[in-house]
Amino acid sequence: MQKAGELLRGGELVAFPTETVYGLGANGLDGEAAKKIYEAKGRPSDNPLILHVASLYQFKELSGKLSRSAILLAGEFWPGPMTLVVKKNKHIPDVVTAGLDTVAVRYPANRDAQELIRAAGVPIAAPSANLSGSPSPTNARDVLEDMEGRIAAILDGGGCSVGGESTIIDTTTNRVAILRPGGIPVEMVEGLLGAVQLDPALQGVEAAVPKAPGMKYRHYAPKAKVVLCQTFQEIGAAVRENRGKKRKIGVIAQKRVVGCFSRVYRDGAELAEKLFAFLRDLDRKQVEIIYVETVLETGIGLAVMNRLRKAAR
Repeated sequence: MQKAGELLRGGELVAFPTETVYGLGANGLDGEAAKKIYEAKGRPSDNPLILHVASLYQFKELSGKLSRSAILLAGEFWPGPMTLVVKKNKHIPDVVTAGLDTVAVRYPANRDAQELIRAAGVPIAAPSANLSGSPSPTNARDVLEDMEGRIAAILDGGGCSVGGESTIIDTTTNRVAILRPGGIPVEMVEGLLGAVQLDPALQGVEAAVPKAPGMKYRHYAPKAKVVLCQTFQEIGAAVRENRGKKRKIGVIAQKRVVGCFSRVYRDGAELAEKLFAFLRDLDRKQVEIIYVETVLETGIGLAVMNRLRKAAR
C-alpha cells in the first residue's frame, strides 16, 4: 500500500480496486501524470476523469460552491458507488476535467481504495483500468490482461462487489440530472431529492461535450458481436439459426443453452455484478457472437441496460 502511494506521488500509474470496478489511478493534481492515463488506455482527451477522495473534507477542497443537492447526496450515499459533478476549484488540471469548469468526484466505499488515497496523500484521478472501449475490469487478472507493460503497478484487492460503475449525477444545474446510471439506482436518488432528469445521452442522443465518462463513446464492448434479446425464446431461435453457420456462440441469460458457452445470472443485481467478467470470459473463449437476455430497466437494471446498449453498438 505504501509503495503504491509512493508511485502515485511520483507521477506513475497504479491500478486499484473499488467496490464498482478497478480504477487506473494517477495523482489527480498532476496534469502530466493524468496525461499518462489517456495514453495507457487510448482514451479520447475530451472524456473527463473522476477524482477519487477519502473524506468529505477532501471533496470540498476540490469543488467551488456546492449546491444543496450535492450536500444532501454526499451525506446520504457516500462513501459508495456515486459520483457527483460539481463546479471545480482552479487548482485542478484541465486535463483531468477535459477543459470543463466542472469536476466529477467520488468517495469510494472500498477500504483498499480509501487506504490508497490516504497513502498517496492526494486525490486520485481514475477511470476504469481497461483499454478504452473494452469491458471494465472487476479483478486484477482483467487489469493485467489490458495494462501489462503500460502501468507501474496493480494493487490486487480481489473481486469487486458491485461490478457496474458508479452512478454519475450532475449537481451544477437547477434540476439534478443523472448522466450515467450505476450502483445507486435512480429510484434511491429520487427518494431523497424528488424527481430528477435523465440526460438525453441515456436515450441514445450522443453528448457533444461529455461532462462525465461514458456519455459519448462506444464502451464496455468485447471483441465478439453483442446482440440483445428480450426473451429466452428469442435467444433459442437465434442460436438455432447460427448453429448452421458453425459459429462459436456465447449466451448470457437466466437459463443455460446446451451447445453454447453459457453464462447464467439470477437477476439484474447479479448481472450487474458479473456482466463485465462474463463478457471478458466469453472473449477468452473466442466466441464470435454473444446473445444477452435483457432485464427490466428499473433499479440497477437501468445501469445494466445502459452498459449493454453501449456494448452492442
